[in-house]
Amino acid sequence: MNRARTLALLAASLTLAATAAAAATSLQIKGGWSRPAPAGGNGVGYFTILNPGPRGDTLTRVDSPVAQRVEMHSMSMDGGVMKMGALSSVRVPAGGQVSFAPGGNHLMLIGLKKPLAIGDKAPLMLTFASGAKLSATLGVGVMPPSM
Repeated sequence: MNRARTLALLAASLTLAATAAAAATSLQIKGGWSRPAPAGGNGVGYFTILNPGPRGDTLTRVDSPVAQRVEMHSMSMDGGVMKMGALSSVRVPAGGQVSFAPGGNHLMLIGLKKPLAIGDKAPLMLTFASGAKLSATLGVGVMPPSM
């Protein structure tokens, strides 16, 4: 078998595996929201990932067309000092959930390409270690009462 054919078959296999992983996922996103922010500045993203399935997964990447890049961050208090740091991944346990909320894990929408005004929608694409990809939308407004 020639090299080009081998590479083509490998690429097709990887595509099928990623598609199957995405189709088989039981992950769900709920409650996506963001605060208003100016173009060129940074925005935030909050939501909850639900995993009712029997296998855990790990959020490894988030992208959005409204920002130059998206980073996952954590925030905590240590001795009265607020600390924030980038996260390379976030584990979503089987049968559990992970919240991205004020005062904890959150997204930083860095280098906004347009302002986020109340009533706008900011699309997200979440990528998981399993190959699953989920789309979500952040509604721009004030903090929902359920947070």
